[in-house]
Amino acid sequence: MKALTATIKRRTDIYLLPFLSLLFLLNSLDRSNVGNAETAGFTHHAGLAPEDLNDAVSAFFVAFVVLQPVGAALGKRVGVGRWVGGVMVGWGILTGLNAFVQSRAQLIGLRACIGALEAGFYPATVFYLSLFYTRYEFAQRLGMFYGQYAVAGAFGGLISYFVFKLFPSDPESDIRTPPAQQPEHEGWYNYQILFLLEAGLTIIVAFTAFFWLPTGPKNAWWLKTPAERAWAERRVLIDRAQAENVLEEEEEGEELLAENESDNEGAKRRQRRGTNGDGKAIIGGEPGLNKQDITDAITDWRVWWLLVCNITSSVPGIAFSIFLPLVVKGFGFSTLHANLLTVPPFLCGACSLWCTTYLSDRSRLRFKYILYGLTLSLSSLALLVLLPLTALTPRYFSLCLLLSGTYIASPLTVAWLSNNMETPGKRAVVLGINGWGNAAGVLASWIFRPEWAPGYERSFGWTMGSVGVAWVGYALFWAAIRGGNGRRRRMGLVLVGE
Repeated sequence: MKALTATIKRRTDIYLLPFLSLLFLLNSLDRSNVGNAETAGFTHHAGLAPEDLNDAVSAFFVAFVVLQPVGAALGKRVGVGRWVGGVMVGWGILTGLNAFVQSRAQLIGLRACIGALEAGFYPATVFYLSLFYTRYEFAQRLGMFYGQYAVAGAFGGLISYFVFKLFPSDPESDIRTPPAQQPEHEGWYNYQILFLLEAGLTIIVAFTAFFWLPTGPKNAWWLKTPAERAWAERRVLIDRAQAENVLEEEEEGEELLAENESDNEGAKRRQRRGTNGDGKAIIGGEPGLNKQDITDAITDWRVWWLLVCNITSSVPGIAFSIFLPLVVKGFGFSTLHANLLTVPPFLCGACSLWCTTYLSDRSRLRFKYILYGLTLSLSSLALLVLLPLTALTPRYFSLCLLLSGTYIASPLTVAWLSNNMETPGKRAVVLGINGWGNAAGVLASWIFRPEWAPGYERSFGWTMGSVGVAWVGYALFWAAIRGGNGRRRRMGLVLVGE
C-alpha cells in the first residue's frame, strides 16, 4: 500500500495541486490589481477621488464575506469543476470592465460584483483539496495553495512593471494635474491594458477548469486504474476515522463518544462522518450537506473564536495585497520601481509560508507556528512605526519581514479546522464561515486611507493593534486546547490537535 499511496500522492501533486494553485493565483491577482493600477493614476484618469478606491475595496470585501458560506455550499452542491470555472469566467469579464470605469458608482458596483463571484472560490477549493489528502499531508499542500496569494502579489508587481514600461502613459507629474487641465489623451492608458491582460488570462484558464477538475478522487483522471482511484478515496476516509480511535499527543482528532451519548447517537454521528462502528471508512462518495451539519457548525464555539482571530490576523496580508504598491511608492519611488520592488516582500511571504507549513505537518503542531508568524509580524510593524521616513532601507527590510510572518496564520487555522470537523458537510460549512475572515479587507480599506500617505504610520499602528489582538486570541485558544488535552489524557480520550 505504501507504493500505491506514494503513486497517488505524486500524481495528485503533479496534476491537481499546481492547477488549483494557478486558479488561486489568478483569483488573488484579479482581487488586488486595483492597487497596481492606482500607482499609474487609475482613479485620477477615471475622474475619481482616491478615497473612491478604498470604498470600492470595502464594497468588494463586504460582498465577498457575506456570500462566503453560500458560495461554499453551492460549490459543494454544483461540483467544484463547474462552479469554479463558471464564477471565474464571470469575474474575469468584470475585471476587464474595470478598464472602462468612469464613475464612482461603476467602480463600487463592479468591485462588489467581483467580490460576490469570488466569494465561493476559496472555501470550495479548500474543501475540494481536503478530499484528496490526509490530515498531515493537508497543511503543506494548503500552504503551497495559499502561498499563491503572496506569489500573486509578486507576479502582479512584475506584470505591472512590464506593462507600464512597454506602454508608458503620462509622466509622473501629469498624475498630479487635474484631469480638466490635461490635454486629451490618445489611445489606452497603461492601467487599462493591465486590467484587460489579467482578465484575459483568467477567462482562458477558467474554461480549462471545466474539463480538468473531477468530482472527487474516485473520478480523478490522472489515476490510471480503478484500484488507485478506490484507494485514493478510501485512505482519506480511513484517516478521518482514525481521528476518533488514535490516542496521540499531537493528534488533531475529535473526542470519543461522551459517556452519556447513546449507541444510536454515536452510530448516527459515525454515519455522518463516513465510518462504521469499527472505525472503517464507508466508501461510496462524499455525503451530502444536511441540516445537522449546519447546526453542528454554527453551534461550535471553536469556529467563532478562531474566526475573530482569523479576521484580526489577516489585516496585514489583505491590506498589502492591495496597498503595498502604494506604500512602496510612498517611499519616493517611481511607478515602475514601486511595482518592481513589491516582488521581494511577497516572495519572502510565500517562501516563509511554505517552510512553516512543511514544519507544521512534520511536527503535527499548528498554533506554535501561528504564534511565530504573528510575533514576526508584530516586531516588523513596530519597526515601521518607529523608524523615521528617511530610513528607506530599514523600512523596506521591515516590509519583507512583515510579509514573512503575515501569511502563516490563515492556512494553518484552516488546516486545524478542516482536520477537526466530524463530517464532510460540517467541514464545508465551517470553511465557509471561516471565509468571513476576509472581513479583514473591510478593515484594511479603512486603515490604509490615502490621507495617511505617504508614510502610513497611523495605518501601521492600527495594523499592529489588530495583529496584537490576534496573538492574544490564538494564545488563549492554544492554552484552552492544551488544558482540554490534559484532561482527555487523564480520561483516556482522544486529544484535539494543537
